[in-house]
Amino acid sequence: MSGPASLTFQHQTVLASAAVVHLVPDASAASGIYVDGTFGRGGHSRLILERLAPQGRLIALDRDPQAAAAAQAIADPRFRFAHARFSRMTSTLADMGVTRVNGILLDIGVSSPQIDDPARGFSLRAAGPLDMRMDTTSGITAAEWLATATLDELVRVIRDYGEERFALPIAKALVARRAHGADGRAARPLATTADLAALVADAVPKRRKTVKGGGQHPATRTFQAVRIHVNQELEELALALDQSLQLLAAGGRLAVISFHSLEDRIVKRFIEAHAHPERMLERLDPRLRRLPLSPAQLPQPSLRALARLRPDDAEVAANPRARSAVLRVAERTEATLPEAA
Repeated sequence: MSGPASLTFQHQTVLASAAVVHLVPDASAASGIYVDGTFGRGGHSRLILERLAPQGRLIALDRDPQAAAAAQAIADPRFRFAHARFSRMTSTLADMGVTRVNGILLDIGVSSPQIDDPARGFSLRAAGPLDMRMDTTSGITAAEWLATATLDELVRVIRDYGEERFALPIAKALVARRAHGADGRAARPLATTADLAALVADAVPKRRKTVKGGGQHPATRTFQAVRIHVNQELEELALALDQSLQLLAAGGRLAVISFHSLEDRIVKRFIEAHAHPERMLERLDPRLRRLPLSPAQLPQPSLRALARLRPDDAEVAANPRARSAVLRVAERTEATLPEAA
């Protein structure tokens, strides 16, 4: 992605080889249709194309307009890009005449170019406009949401999406800033990432201040929470996972890379629920355990869990942002497979 002036922000694709090898496992799968639901700057897409046969196809999606610009650099007749959220995967593919695919890859979260470009407003370490939108052509900015959210909304988002135990004092400081300004004078809305970072740092107890030598900034969790909320990231993920069941052919692979516990928990529970539906029923109604049901009468699994992988030491050393990444892979079974439209 090209930034202001002559800056170029690079992206290091996390778990690239592992994800692609699990997505397209062998030559028999190389002629299929695949979806890269988070194109980013094309790291995974290029590797997928290297594994595909001449008959294979790859459809990439991304809601970031700068990702759409980067996709133009791939001149491969097997490749097609759509500027779309992955939560609209089913309808986007249907517009292309595709109703069944052999693999779906999702690399969840924010990309390195988005973090590194101050103009995008994702990073608290470089001053920039308080935007945080993955799609800069639509939706409200972080600054706009922070200027209108109620105290209860702020507490819920910062606590639930940031897992921040000081959500209440931070939320109160945000509301006070709107009412009185940071220095007791006229109210002055938050406009930059530096504004938000400074306000949160002042609001948390001294024991959570920045640790010398590179400790986590006290506003890190709040930035994560606001970003997730502005982009509806967890809701988007849940919608995309549901659609994967409708799109994947029997034997097709779902590969999801997540970077924090909120995302990974959603992916883990989704795979478990569809790999072991009988357990989910028992949790809903324990009395089902006592019913004399045969295996054929129980719900049949629509997914088979295949792998859970983490980056090795070498990848983490080369790219510290990979440290928290988790790759989960599942395979579509023939059970309850819907008819292709």
